[in-house]
Amino acid sequence: MIKHVVFIVQENRSFDNLFHGFPGADAASSGLINTNATVSLQPVPLEQSYDPNHALIDYVTSYAGGQMNGFNLVGYVGGAPPSKYPQYSYVPASETAPYVALAKQFTLADHMFTSQVDSSYSAHQFLIAAQSGLTADYPDAEPWGCDAPTGTIVPTITAQRTLGPGVAPCFDYSTLGDELDAKNVSWRYYAPAIGSDQGGTLWSAYDVIKHIRYGADWANDVSPPTQILADAAAGNLAGVSWVIPDYYDSDHAGNSSKSGPAWVQSIVDGIGTSPEWGSTAIFVVWDDWGGWYDHVPPPQLDVQGLGFRVPLIVISPYAKPGYVSHVQYETAGLLTFAESVFGLAPLAAADARANDLADCFDFNQTPRSFQAIRRRLSSVRYVPHPPSGLPPDRE
Repeated sequence: MIKHVVFIVQENRSFDNLFHGFPGADAASSGLINTNATVSLQPVPLEQSYDPNHALIDYVTSYAGGQMNGFNLVGYVGGAPPSKYPQYSYVPASETAPYVALAKQFTLADHMFTSQVDSSYSAHQFLIAAQSGLTADYPDAEPWGCDAPTGTIVPTITAQRTLGPGVAPCFDYSTLGDELDAKNVSWRYYAPAIGSDQGGTLWSAYDVIKHIRYGADWANDVSPPTQILADAAAGNLAGVSWVIPDYYDSDHAGNSSKSGPAWVQSIVDGIGTSPEWGSTAIFVVWDDWGGWYDHVPPPQLDVQGLGFRVPLIVISPYAKPGYVSHVQYETAGLLTFAESVFGLAPLAAADARANDLADCFDFNQTPRSFQAIRRRLSSVRYVPHPPSGLPPDRE
């Protein structure tokens, strides 16, 4: 039934921040600060300049031993705080309309936790390998991978969830791409080019894997990410695809842009109206919480996880329509799903333990035809843009 799996990876949003007020979902309108006082979540638009910290120490502070009341103690990377408790915010519904439309048409998972407790470097590794070599936070130079300057290091994580000794950000552990190669299943990683601005130096996860970066498989690292639209339209969608936006389209706080939802809509509409729709499962996920408040304590399974909740939208002819799944998931479970589709073994502890997202699907239902979101949201259009010149947040 499913022959194509697509992961669209956006940046740095908690569930409460992005799906505030969604019908039937476990979403809060208020939260606790460190004094245990309750504060209301306030609307803060995607394009605002404020960008809360979201590194390992910020997770530990916010989690507060499971009390979930330390978010207000965390600082920020850049931009002026828009309110007294800016971490306790949600994106206005007027800006999330494409996400809400997709979630109402297909399936929204409201208990998806990240497999790691820190920021984007390790988050993207878990999305290709279900591990990060026990690294935490991010390298001290760019690009974030084997292309980094000599002497670049990335911290490790200790058993006490502190930063340990640094190591080079270039590894040789197995990835989903390696397993797919062994089964002769095609894969592509669509992302901004290494060395480009707007995220190309940060979020190209396979640049971390030495045997891929310097081997034949590097041809599977494709730019620009919009190439997936042409491949889908031509009936040439890979067995597994990752789609990584540039910084401007990523939903990342502080990027002065609100184009992320329209970007995702354009990718989903392109695949949905292609010849590949009938055998495809699309997962729209956010890589980490970005410093934004969330009220659900993440289960603690190992030193690296679980992290705070992020949204997950499951889009497929076989996704349950208008359904909110309350089952506990983690981001490595996206690999678990692909492994189940293609008969692959787990790569690491995270994908071995993860739920395979079966609750989001009904493979006995009549496959659903696709209705393009753009036809129902006439005011929302994705407009390609030149580079903004803004430096991507290193977290």
